Amino acid sequence: MSSPRVVAVAPGSPAESAGLHVGDRVEAINGQAPRDVIQWQLLTDEPELELEVLRGGLQLTVEIAKRAGQPLGVEVHSALFDQLRTCDNHCEFCFIYQLPPGLRRSLYAKDDDYRLSFLYGNYTTLTRFTEADLERVITERLSPLNVSIHTTDPELRTRMLRNRRGATSLRWLRALLDAGITIHGQVVVCPGVNDGDELDRTLAGVLDRYPELASVCVVPLGVSRWSSESSLRPHTVDEAKRVVDIVEEWQRTFLGVLGRRVAFLADEYYLLADRPFPDSEAYEGFPMHEDGVGMARTFELEMHGLVEEPTGIAPGFFAWVDGAPAEGYRAPRAVPAPSPAPSPAPQIDDWRHYASAQSSIPVTVSLLPRRDAPIAILTGEYGARVLAPLVDELGRPYVRVLPVRNEFFGGNIGVAGLLVGEDLARVLAEQPRGHRYLLPDVCLSEGRFLDGLAPADLPRPVEVVATDGVALRAALGLEVALVGVRS
Repeated sequence: MSSPRVVAVAPGSPAESAGLHVGDRVEAINGQAPRDVIQWQLLTDEPELELEVLRGGLQLTVEIAKRAGQPLGVEVHSALFDQLRTCDNHCEFCFIYQLPPGLRRSLYAKDDDYRLSFLYGNYTTLTRFTEADLERVITERLSPLNVSIHTTDPELRTRMLRNRRGATSLRWLRALLDAGITIHGQVVVCPGVNDGDELDRTLAGVLDRYPELASVCVVPLGVSRWSSESSLRPHTVDEAKRVVDIVEEWQRTFLGVLGRRVAFLADEYYLLADRPFPDSEAYEGFPMHEDGVGMARTFELEMHGLVEEPTGIAPGFFAWVDGAPAEGYRAPRAVPAPSPAPSPAPQIDDWRHYASAQSSIPVTVSLLPRRDAPIAILTGEYGARVLAPLVDELGRPYVRVLPVRNEFFGGNIGVAGLLVGEDLARVLAEQPRGHRYLLPDVCLSEGRFLDGLAPADLPRPVEVVATDGVALRAALGLEVALVGVRS
């Protein structure tokens, strides 16, 4: 087991006053070696701390006195200090198996660790869960957790997980619910496997055996061109429509019996079935927003200025391995420093002639975008279908949505969170210079795309914008009058 390494010390904090340094390794807190950041937080909440620190090969003892519950003021290098609990399932639909070769090593880590479920919203199948884990979750109230259910039929679940414990591991789900732990479930629907009548039976099983579940999100199978499983395929339109019909029927049943809808469909299903999104009220507070459930409606509320703060958290794919704070995605984010305003481009009176006028501008002039330049919003193909009508409603003809087809992953992958630099570069190379290009931050981890490229590698300057309607409104200048642009 490795010890937590200090990567940042907050100015004026108890840690700074006690002399903790970046690079210090904290081997014990009050005589106990923390296994993970969860224990770290519990131990450092105490008012009197004795830290055993390793610094440059020297053993030190650091004593700290502070208020009970006062933050220590230290950021550590990782969420886990002991070994990651890897997944021993072999699900044919696992997206890790559908990654292309040559990506950074961290992306291929396949976890089934309940601690990462608590910290980052990862899904656990509970096939590696133990009595000791149950005791810890209950004692430390590690709630909520996210659990991959996929089906409530024991034999089918064993086949889907390709793990004999798939049939028995849902006993832990029952035990967690009995202990009052909040659980969000997930069903990845694979055509011809757990859709249709099997999906119907799964939701019946939820009502019969797990009615305390806070929610169950139903998401479609994602198939990349790198999948080696010949049985995997995307939904047909008719299959997607049936999934929508089944879930909506069960929502009515859950609402009548339990007083809440319980089951929710990922936005992709409404796009696949060419059905309208439900009203905002139907999402009951958007409990599964970060799993793609209700994102379209929350974005609409944010774009219309009906909420002041973003709804939910969208950490992005693979956030736990790259870029997210060790405290997890529920931790407060540091406010990023504002990026400098782009250098002004040569004055052009009418944005409609901006592109054509560029041909007469000397090549020695840097065509960086100005604040009143035409705007293109980069997003995936699914996101474009959501954004396009919202942008049309703005009545700003200088703003457009620029969909980016995901040729890197291929298949039916069309979400913004899986956009990569290679595809963005291909699309941007064909776009005019001098325009503003807005890029959602959900496709970046530590400033990099999944293929290892960075925004600076793209052929056009881009502005990275938080993936929510509030940030997009601000980037579009909708909170103030736009100067110098003719609408």
